Amino acid sequence: MGAPEHTPSAGPDGAAVRPPRVVAFGGGHGLAAALAAWRRITPDLTAVVTVADDGGSSGRIRREMPVLPPGDLRMALTALAGDDADTRQMAALLQHRFGGSGVLAGHPVGNLVLTGLVEMHGGDTVRALDDVCRLLGACGRVLPMADVPLDLVARVESTDPDDPSRARTIRGQVAIATTPGRVREIRLSPADPPVHPDVLDAIATADVVSLGPGSWYTSVLPHLLVPRLRAALVASRARVVVVLNLEPQPGETDGFSPEEHLTVLRSHLRGVALHTVIADEESVVDRRGLLSAVRECGAELVLAPVAEDRGVPRHDPVRLAGALREALRSVVATRQGMEISERVPQPLVPGPVREEDEGNAAHGAW
Repeated sequence: MGAPEHTPSAGPDGAAVRPPRVVAFGGGHGLAAALAAWRRITPDLTAVVTVADDGGSSGRIRREMPVLPPGDLRMALTALAGDDADTRQMAALLQHRFGGSGVLAGHPVGNLVLTGLVEMHGGDTVRALDDVCRLLGACGRVLPMADVPLDLVARVESTDPDDPSRARTIRGQVAIATTPGRVREIRLSPADPPVHPDVLDAIATADVVSLGPGSWYTSVLPHLLVPRLRAALVASRARVVVVLNLEPQPGETDGFSPEEHLTVLRSHLRGVALHTVIADEESVVDRRGLLSAVRECGAELVLAPVAEDRGVPRHDPVRLAGALREALRSVVATRQGMEISERVPQPLVPGPVREEDEGNAAHGAW
């Protein structure tokens, strides 16, 4: 199943024009924020979602069932839900979390629905995701970044100089995000997981691939650690756009400046070209330093007000869409037959996260 049908319009010369094909990498609330912005620009949108969550409902399900952790996939699906009342109500149902203290307590309805569909389809996660996309009238498609559940393994360095074992190896997304110190290295287990052909096809035909915002070490960088994804990105003609976080994330990037986020990202690119970096102008203290770091990556910098006004460190979908349109100007200039939409949907963006929410959704600036 692809994105909803879009009737091409005609350009000045009468030739058909199409919306940009976009692949958005990430997970949790960071990816939901990116999707809420991208859907205002194009209906040809594919979310490629992390599958390493091991906390909360997702952790319970992956320990009990031979399935991918469904939480991040569910959040991406609801971020792409259609605008009519019925599909928005369905999206709200999928986000609803059971209360009480029984065996269902803490499980979002959508996690159970996805898990049930995967079982009905003999373990075919992509078919189950496509089914939910149809139920939601989704303006795009949601795919997992790997066909098997992943574990993250990190080397975390304590910030206490008197700590006798300053560097520790920590396994698991939740443990990494909650261990005091700085993450110095991240790897995947298994190291070379299988990737669904539809993911590789989406990357091969994309005009733009976006990374971030999101938990840097547990939602953004893992996509670059999957050898088949990285190889597809190296071979792709797509322009790579990175959206920087609004603030450091406790447990992962404590004290990181925007430049340090970019330096860490650059060390994981390994042949993947970086074209545009988007940063919130109010969150950047050292603009020259960031511009220098961006230029070292061979990219251009787009500084814009992309945060919400309410003082909450969260990306505003309308403002972020404006910055993404600016980043797309050079793509349109180099690729004939493409147009940038000014769609203004009203996506169901997940609300405030509670303490019991799973994994990386409870962290970061979104």
